[in-house]
Amino acid sequence: MTATTQARELDLDLLNAFIGQMVGDLGATVSAGLVLIGDRLGIYRAMADRTPVTAETLAERTGLAVAYLRPWLANQAAGGYVTHHPDNDTDRYALTPEQAAALADPDSPAYFAPSMQVAVGALRDVDAIADRFRTGAGFGWHEHDPGLFVGTERFFKPGYVTNLVDTWLPALDGVVPKLQAGARVADVGCGHAASTVLMAAAYPRSTFVGADYHHDSIAVAQHRADEAGVTANTSFVTVDALDLTPNPTGDGYDLVTMFDCLHDMGDPVGAARRIRATLAPDGVFMLVEPRAGDHVADNLNPLGRVFYGASTLICTPSSLAQPGQAAIGTQAGPATITNLLREAGFRTVRIAAETPVNHVYEARD
Repeated sequence: MTATTQARELDLDLLNAFIGQMVGDLGATVSAGLVLIGDRLGIYRAMADRTPVTAETLAERTGLAVAYLRPWLANQAAGGYVTHHPDNDTDRYALTPEQAAALADPDSPAYFAPSMQVAVGALRDVDAIADRFRTGAGFGWHEHDPGLFVGTERFFKPGYVTNLVDTWLPALDGVVPKLQAGARVADVGCGHAASTVLMAAAYPRSTFVGADYHHDSIAVAQHRADEAGVTANTSFVTVDALDLTPNPTGDGYDLVTMFDCLHDMGDPVGAARRIRATLAPDGVFMLVEPRAGDHVADNLNPLGRVFYGASTLICTPSSLAQPGQAAIGTQAGPATITNLLREAGFRTVRIAAETPVNHVYEARD
């Protein structure tokens, strides 16, 4: 087929529409770095009062260079991240209440700015991941750019603050009364301990062990516990999920939690089996995983696109770097997760709670 023949077979309207889509994706990709800059340098927070400002006014508020703020503001307005308010020949910009909630308020459950820190951190390792495409080798979590670790903590924490204590734990049968009275809890794959610290603060009579194989994350976790004033009922260990041991008293755990990390593991069945072995006779395993359908066709939507991207750049390489190399991926649906937990020996598995982005599983004997 000649180039001329091929060109005649193209539907130019469809071609232009697809190129337009790619232009939008290109703009979003470039702008991810600018969102990260706005978050890191406090530009969004300087606009949190939602009063329209010029680049010059914003420069005065932030101490940043107006020459950079002008194109930054225009880019953000073009992408819908700030709102443009033209006033004669003067360009002013402001955040709507919704934009402020997502970009300027770290305490908002809708705070989404750190998502770009996750994305940019992952993209820094594209060359390494491309090499793994050729070899099939893994790329461990610990090998990633450190920005990914910080971004993950900041991005996931608002969801935990909103849901963990008020919704997810109460959805588990009989767990909250145990936590109030004094339970033994392990938070496996705790990372920087956002989840561990929240639970420890809410239930001071319970004891919490945060476990993660990544030594640097455990060091941060201990610091976070100190900052939150929960060192009295928390401890942290550097250990792989496959090697988790019962709590220091030798008794089984009343609750083991795992947040958004089972799919990253090389042997998720083995990890779940080990967790089951460390539970008390009436203990509960609470597993939080990304929300997904059971088939690819169920997940061909914007959220699925994000999760499949994360699976390719982060989660699958992590699994392939570990014994087992299961690589179940970020979009493992309820059927896969339920079968996995039953293979590990759990007889009762149910989805106890869900959000637009998560499924919360309760597993017990």
